[in-house]
Amino acid sequence: MMNLHEEAMRCLLCQDAPCTKACGKGDPARAIRAIRFDNEKLAAQWLEGCSDAALARAEKACIHFDTPIRIREIAKALSVQPGPGAAVMPGPDRASLPSLAITFCGIPCENPFFLASSAVSINYNMVERALQAGWGGVYYKTICMQEIKEVSPRFDAVGKPFIGFRNMEQLSENPTDEDFYTLRALKQNYPDKVIIASIMGNKEEEWIELAERAEAAGCDAVELNFSCPQMRYEGMGSDVGQNAELVTFLTAYVKRNVSIPVIAKMTPNITNITGPAAGAFFAGADAVSAINTIKSVTMSEEAAVNGHHAISGYSGRAVKPIAQRCILEMASNPVCKKAELSGVGGIETWRDALEFIQLGCRNLQVCTAVMQYGYRIIDDLKLGLQHYMAERGIEKLKSLVGERVKAFVPASGLDRKTVVFPKFNRDKCIGCGRCTISCADGGHQALTFDPETRQPKLAGTRCVGCHLCRLVCPVGAISLGNRVNKK
Repeated sequence: MMNLHEEAMRCLLCQDAPCTKACGKGDPARAIRAIRFDNEKLAAQWLEGCSDAALARAEKACIHFDTPIRIREIAKALSVQPGPGAAVMPGPDRASLPSLAITFCGIPCENPFFLASSAVSINYNMVERALQAGWGGVYYKTICMQEIKEVSPRFDAVGKPFIGFRNMEQLSENPTDEDFYTLRALKQNYPDKVIIASIMGNKEEEWIELAERAEAAGCDAVELNFSCPQMRYEGMGSDVGQNAELVTFLTAYVKRNVSIPVIAKMTPNITNITGPAAGAFFAGADAVSAINTIKSVTMSEEAAVNGHHAISGYSGRAVKPIAQRCILEMASNPVCKKAELSGVGGIETWRDALEFIQLGCRNLQVCTAVMQYGYRIIDDLKLGLQHYMAERGIEKLKSLVGERVKAFVPASGLDRKTVVFPKFNRDKCIGCGRCTISCADGGHQALTFDPETRQPKLAGTRCVGCHLCRLVCPVGAISLGNRVNKK
């Protein structure tokens, strides 16, 4: 049986998709993209009215390098009935969906989704296309006064699609005057969007001058980049962010010289992120953003620069749990919890975004997912989050901010008197035995494999409820059972 999400993951997400052009009725490419970005329940609307013949044409036009995407099977799995009366988008129509409007640092934002200060926001044309696509705002690529000379290649990746992304890029290569001219033009032409300048100085005077120029250009706020992990110059980027005293002083210097909100961007390349974050808050920072990329090494020869490698930043979905840990630590800290938070690191779907919001973020920044899939992902980010709110009856996004922080306790506070045993769906099980192999070699030897029935058998006296078996099951045939007292 076809796995709907796995089939959608095979899609190349083409530009000017041949399948949609050949279909002529609906938009198969958009339906598949909705599935890919966790909006499976909404995908049927883009196949409304498609006949079987139209879906067959779409499938035949697919340019996948291996085998065509099974568009007709996808339509069937979505319970789409071809022709008149086809399924439409479930739930409320778009006009009645909850608003994603929220304030951040006192600034009204039409939605919480912003471009991160990075390769996705380096000139007027790029930012304009993103704002027109529906992004709420932008953290423009970090501006500095030093000459930036980049290497080639700059990027490397783990997995396709990216599991993790390694980036050697530094700050804006544009002349400083050009960048501030761009920021002024963006704010003048898009007054309802939020335009934030990201800056980095090498000494006190540079930080102040750059911040003042950002304010003069009409920027809504300024982000202080204390966190870039691969700076060519010493005393910049994460060299500063690892020093709570420097973060405190530099934040205070900027705050004394501008009236717009000041946001301090934290580095994860430190044992305790709350130290510098608390320093920024004490110095008057209006918000803290986290995280920047994590120092890392990749060793592919294709990514070498004339035969040499260097430590650089790692981003993408692989870093999301680390970013969320940093956000949680700040949200839980008595000193930092009064500061507003902007979450960065591994956001690709609306569910990722929701998790950051539930940990306390009022603002979200996206980079790697845009680099891989384009600005268009904003459609699914917004629609998914709006439908989630509608299903829960939540009218204002701020109601979700921080709602799960209290669910986290120290490890010493977790329940150790009960156990949740795995529950096996025998009809769904395909008999691969992966669960028994993992339990035997990496678990507690609580599963045996019957070679005749090709079914796992649980020894409850051995099982500790670790759920390694559930995590390795390729077809989702193992779920959570009831929680019971340990014997």
